[in-house]
Amino acid sequence: MKKILLTATAFLMLFSCQNDQTESTDSATNAVAQRGCASQEVLEAQLKADPTLALRMNQIEAFTEKAMLTGRLVNGKVEIPVVVNVLYKTAAENISDAQIQSQIDVLNQDFNATNSDFNTVPALFSGVAANVGITFVLETINRKSTTKTSWGTRDAMKKTKQGGLDPTSPTTKLNMWACTIGGGILGYAQFPGGSTATDGVVIDSKYFGLSGSGAYPYNLGRTATHEVGHWMNLRHIWGDATCGSDLVTDTPTHNTANYGVPAYPHYSTCTGTPVEMTMNYMDYTDDRGMYMFSNGQKSRMDAIFVSGGARASFGI
Repeated sequence: MKKILLTATAFLMLFSCQNDQTESTDSATNAVAQRGCASQEVLEAQLKADPTLALRMNQIEAFTEKAMLTGRLVNGKVEIPVVVNVLYKTAAENISDAQIQSQIDVLNQDFNATNSDFNTVPALFSGVAANVGITFVLETINRKSTTKTSWGTRDAMKKTKQGGLDPTSPTTKLNMWACTIGGGILGYAQFPGGSTATDGVVIDSKYFGLSGSGAYPYNLGRTATHEVGHWMNLRHIWGDATCGSDLVTDTPTHNTANYGVPAYPHYSTCTGTPVEMTMNYMDYTDDRGMYMFSNGQKSRMDAIFVSGGARASFGI
């Protein structure tokens, strides 16, 4: 089993952000050449600001390992109510209800293995390709006109007093913010254990849902799938370190993040030279290059919803 020692120091080392994304010189579109997820960078800042967070995450990790062996979901399923908070300065940022619903549809497909590309999972990984079995229901859309051109990654969009929108009932609803993040960041999420005042997922409005050719190659809604994975306690598949651990036993050890759509098979140079699971949602590949979770990741996500889990209030 891939394991790490979850001390505060280890958290800071493990989750130091791997910001390898670059920006286009076209500042008007702020096109992103490579996927950039700021979840680890945000976590590092939260750990520095709140020394008790590492302890809470250690407790969640210990519970997760136990629940993966013995836990069961209440009634065997989880249904997640979703609140989408749209912050816009331009008409393009004020994404339509239809585009928002398209993102919910993508989440339901990806988390229930009904995505059209699921059947392209290579035979090597077909035995561990998972139907996570978690569903999402769009409950509310909140909209707010702002004067901000970008919001960054310091959670200002989640705070009404800073011009954003406070989360709605974050212990029972997944809050998502659609806004321009800037800095080449497609999205970021808060891991279980953080403050409820900032809990949820942020997706740049250009990459929210089926956003069309303008956002290619991140136009298939997989940024949200990746970030919701973080919100459900999944790590990047390469463990944010060279040949690192994602705390999942059935995912191969990756050298580092993969970008674009790597040709299969793509071999790791880590111990055992395994074929990397580049099509996993928790890698950094293009939207069309990611289309599966593993059974180990499913077990890890399930564990936070069982009685006593970090997100047990979502269980039904």
